[in-house]
Amino acid sequence: MRDMLKARAWNSQVSLADVDPGDHLGVKRKKIAAAGEKYGPELMDLQERLFAEKKQAILIVLQGLDTSGKDGTVRHVMTAMNPQGVHVRPFTAPSATELRHHFLWRFRKEVPQPGHITIFNRSYYEDVLIARVKKLAALDVIENRYQQINRFEAGLVRSHVIPLKICLHISNEEQRQRLLARLNTPEKRWKFSPNDIKERRVWDEYQEAFNLLLTRCSTPVAPWYIVPADDKPFRDWAVSRLLLETLRSMNPRIPMPKLNVPSLVRQLPPVD
Repeated sequence: MRDMLKARAWNSQVSLADVDPGDHLGVKRKKIAAAGEKYGPELMDLQERLFAEKKQAILIVLQGLDTSGKDGTVRHVMTAMNPQGVHVRPFTAPSATELRHHFLWRFRKEVPQPGHITIFNRSYYEDVLIARVKKLAALDVIENRYQQINRFEAGLVRSHVIPLKICLHISNEEQRQRLLARLNTPEKRWKFSPNDIKERRVWDEYQEAFNLLLTRCSTPVAPWYIVPADDKPFRDWAVSRLLLETLRSMNPRIPMPKLNVPSLVRQLPPVD
């Protein structure tokens, strides 16, 4: 699955237009429906091993346009995990204090500790995405940020923190339908913002900005994965598979402390 979803590496042009946001990659509905039962226990076991080993960590980076399903993906990932070892960090516009620092400053503070999984709901990629579309920084500054991000992620890998970068790819029409659903459902109207309509007017600019960050920042040590996100069950299944395959490749091991087990058992007699 990782090879099927992986964006091409550095300097190979990546275009979201080449990826069908409604594609199921040949995966049948029955397989998607049974995924929770099939993969849930293995995910839980691998996460427990990761937590016990305390040598490696995973940083899940979720990027996607509004309504692409970042919040839904977070909820789905959390259901298969022990919350004790998973941390979710949503990022909004930087505060005045954060703006006084380097753009990576607030993200460095949230890097997962050994044994943990941290999910960034939006991330430092906003600083080359929104910044480019809304012209919040000069182009030479943005160009330099791609390189700084690549160095940052290479440093994570050297520290045994594996970046799992997932772009949730949604179509223009599916986004429109989800925004309409929010407007037409009273319980969901709180999610709607008039700014959503303004953002749709620069859809093409966002697509180009995504193409650039996927091209410049999909590296051999920290590749991007493009997940078709028009179909929510497939989206959740694909993200679970990416996480499962990443954990399998890390192969965390339960530590085996040197203990005198018979002696310790004798010190724990049954209660009278």
